[in-house]
Order: sequence, then structure tokens, then C-alpha cells
Amino acid sequence: MMLVLASSSPRRRDLLARLGLAPDRIAAPEIDETPHKGEPPRDYVRRIAIAKAAAVARAPDEVVLAGDTSIAVGRRILGKPADDADQRRMLALLSGRRHHCLSAVATIDATGRLRERLSDTVVAFRPLAPAEIDAYVAGGEGAGKAGGYAIQGRAEAFVRFIAGSHSGVVGLPLLETRALLKAAGIALA
Repeated sequence: MMLVLASSSPRRRDLLARLGLAPDRIAAPEIDETPHKGEPPRDYVRRIAIAKAAAVARAPDEVVLAGDTSIAVGRRILGKPADDADQRRMLALLSGRRHHCLSAVATIDATGRLRERLSDTVVAFRPLAPAEIDAYVAGGEGAGKAGGYAIQGRAEAFVRFIAGSHSGVVGLPLLETRALLKAAGIALA
């Protein structure tokens, strides 16, 4: 069975390597990731992961793996910041409070069967001073990342508490991913 990663994210490739896997093919799907009006964050990340998996052409001997990660503060969905001001707004919102990092994973196996799982990790940030937020944004690390931060980098020093999947916050929950890939027929050690 061949593995197709429906993502151009280097973080997802690195996380797959932790499972001893390298994708045989990478195909970044082009989909509309705009949340629907009133859509709950859990439903949103599941829908996007499934849409990414379905958007990639699959040969009969291929398994497609896709994922989506978003930050939820109540019913608000924080995706990737549009610009530095948006990232500052997100980090100020996360400062001193808990949020959920929702990471959905979807596979489509060689028979066309879709499977998906959701990882929900609670993360609490310590209070952040405006100067800390400005310095973090200026460093560029959180650009293009859900919620405007990368837990695997300098933002880990913002974390007061985490309950759940660290790899899910990075972008691919390995427990759920391993189970889905095994069920789809990908050989794992």
C-alpha cells in the first residue's frame, strides 16, 4: 500500500517520520477552508480534514492521509493569521486563558472507505505581556500556524498547562493517525 499525504506541511511529514513512515507521494489539496456560519469548531476541523482527503486523486493501491488543526476559544475558530495584526489579536486572546487545539485526521483507503478521528487538546497560556507578543510575532515563528503560534518552538514557553496530544497541537495527532493508517492497511512497526 502506498501512502499519499494530502498536505504540504513539513511538520506533518516530520511527525509521520516519528511513526517510521515517509509518504510515497505528497499532494496538497486546494479547498475552501472558510468556516460555515455558526459551524462549531469540532465540526469545522472534521469537515476540512475530510474535504482535504477527498480532494486528492487516489490510485487503487494508495491510502490518502489528510489533517486539519485549528484553535478554538469557546465557539471562535482561530485558523492561520492573515497578517501580523491578526496574529497579535489571536495571541492576546489566548493570553492567560485555556483554549482547545482540535486536530482532525482523515484517511481514505484503497477501497475508498473514509475513516476519521478527532484529537482535542486543552492548552493554557500564561499571561503574555504586549512586548512578548510583539517579539514573538516579529520572529515569524507563528505565521501560517493555527492560532498564530508553534508549540514546538518558542511558544512552548507560553504554555502553563497542556492536557492531550502534543503532536496534535503541532499538527498531526500520532495516536489517532497510527490507528487510522493501520486500519487502512499501511504497515507499521
